[in-house]
Amino acid sequence: MVHPDQQYIEALKNNDATLLNTLYEKYAGKIKWMVLKNKGNETDAADIFQEALVAIFNKAKSSDFTLTCPLDAFLYLVCKNKWLNELNKRKVGRVTFTDTEVYNDIGVETFKLEEDCRVQEDRKKLLDETLTEMQESCRQLLRLSWSGKPMDEVADLLKVTYGYARKKKSECMSALIKLVKQSPKFNTLKW
Repeated sequence: MVHPDQQYIEALKNNDATLLNTLYEKYAGKIKWMVLKNKGNETDAADIFQEALVAIFNKAKSSDFTLTCPLDAFLYLVCKNKWLNELNKRKVGRVTFTDTEVYNDIGVETFKLEEDCRVQEDRKKLLDETLTEMQESCRQLLRLSWSGKPMDEVADLLKVTYGYARKKKSECMSALIKLVKQSPKFNTLKW
């Protein structure tokens, strides 16, 4: 199941300046904090972040790379590993996390990431199943609005007024939420 953050992988591949700026705004601060906390400086953080993006770009270009988990967690692990390699090259003394802690942490993070991805896939599956129980007009409206199109464009595509499209979307979302909450699977998916 493709994660919605795949849009950032596509932005890297297509050099989409708008999404790349959003990517930097959303994720660079966390990487900077991790590097600064572990014997690095702002230049190191910027370099590590850039190297990680280049590595992800190369992976995406050279293969059929599909992101199945949040980019935040994936990017953090890539940056953390790159920073540890850099510290190892520099032979820096004790840092906030040791090799053992990192490998254990990576194992825990990977397990948590895998669990989060599985839960997200199960949620998406439940959402898709529930969506099929709804009227075609609601399904179409919700899918169009979730595709990232502005509501005025959605309204034009459906040949309705903007106000009606917004009202109908709200009604459809309420109905969808109600149906999802009625599902026996709902409580097992940690909503």
